Amino acid sequence: MREIVLDTETTGLDPLKGDRVVEIGCVELINHIATDQYFHAYLNPERAVPTEASMVHGLTDEFLADKPVFAEKVDDFLTFIGDAPLIIHNAGFDMGFINAELTRCGYKPLQMVRSIDTVKMARKKFPGAPASLDALCKRFGVDLSVRKLHGALLDSQLLAEVYLELLGGRQPDLAINVAEATLGDTIQTQPRQYRAPRPHGITDSERAAHEDFLASLKDPLWKRA
Repeated sequence: MREIVLDTETTGLDPLKGDRVVEIGCVELINHIATDQYFHAYLNPERAVPTEASMVHGLTDEFLADKPVFAEKVDDFLTFIGDAPLIIHNAGFDMGFINAELTRCGYKPLQMVRSIDTVKMARKKFPGAPASLDALCKRFGVDLSVRKLHGALLDSQLLAEVYLELLGGRQPDLAINVAEATLGDTIQTQPRQYRAPRPHGITDSERAAHEDFLASLKDPLWKRA
């Protein structure tokens, strides 16, 4: 089963007010496990990056000035994600920005139904607990030491690990493997002893006793026909 973990970095919070995508990161999962296949692109947003946004992801006007615009990367992006489900932390936010960019380029928007929101998964599994990516990484022991600022590809890689843990982690499989290995080492077989088959036919005395019992029954059903 193929899935894609997706994250974006943007110039702000609202694509309908002119905010744009400045980075896209995608990680491929096969059977919920990350492969070495990924898509990553920094994008020129064709507008200034506010200081507040730059403080979150570290991307500046100078850094993004020579990067491609979304329209130059859209085909590569769509080819990579294919028709796979999209694993996104706070799916409404990222899907809103991606669809705004797609619409701007004349492409059909992605259907929201194909997204799996890990924020909703976390809130259902841990009601009342913090559901940010940082909080979930700490809960599951996912290493955050490399994360100084937000980054779309790095956050996708972290989310891939969190998603696996939200699904139950690797522990069940490991337990089964350990049990099988243990049983394989301890079970010993014993040679089967031959035993002659026992006779199953009734004796003449048993047959006579059965006939006497039937004769004692009054109006048996099998004699009414």
